[in-house]
Amino acid sequence: MRETAYAKINLALHVRRRRDDGYHELETLFAFVDAGDALTARAAARDELTVSGEFAPQLTDPLGNIAAKALGKLPRPGGLAIALEKNLPVAAGLGGGSADAAAVFRIVEALHGLPGDWRERAASLGADVPACVESRMCLGHGTGIELSSVDNDLEGAPVLLVNPRVPLATGPVFAGWDGRDGGPLPEGPASNIAAEGRNDLEAPAIALVPQITAVLDALRGTGATLARMSGSGATCFALYSSVDALREAAARLAADHPDWWQMCGSLRP
Repeated sequence: MRETAYAKINLALHVRRRRDDGYHELETLFAFVDAGDALTARAAARDELTVSGEFAPQLTDPLGNIAAKALGKLPRPGGLAIALEKNLPVAAGLGGGSADAAAVFRIVEALHGLPGDWRERAASLGADVPACVESRMCLGHGTGIELSSVDNDLEGAPVLLVNPRVPLATGPVFAGWDGRDGGPLPEGPASNIAAEGRNDLEAPAIALVPQITAVLDALRGTGATLARMSGSGATCFALYSSVDALREAAARLAADHPDWWQMCGSLRP
């Protein structure tokens, strides 16, 4: 069977405080794009993971990959051989590894069902894995594992993802956060939260990867309804009012910045 590991973006990401346990208290609006990595699974005598695709060379230890760890979290009869086509850049603010692990959960769910404590098992792999398993727009609180529903009036919105091909680890970005609480997420439907929200990690990410500024400036110059960095970066996204506007923007950026990675899609429900 085949499953897509949907790219995760944060339409807004507010960092409220540093916690005593070393993590950060967050409020975020998770959204998912209808494109990403591709996983193919077949029955096997034992669990296996092979990786291909443009960004496969960045995953130097397949057995230590989060998708392989996800297999180990889920009891089931027999093994699964997973072939992962890595289309999303690594360390890019798109939850790529979490999305891969989440896709494994969905594969196992379709074949064998999931244990009742699957959310805890998913969260043990990463804070945004539970949200990625469902891959539906939602609000995240705490470290990102406390999820609640939101009025999704952005379903189907055309979206362009752009990355300057510079990996950016999450830890140093959070370490660079200035510690200021800028306030909670706005209320209302997703469109209002996205429009009036912010990403508190943009400034520390730009300090580490200045190219993010060029990406944001380029996206904002394409007539996007919203352009912002996703997660801890360095990927940025732009929303458009029409598919034609998206295609025009993608073509312009590809011509002006052929060295940047990009992916087109639309927002899932």
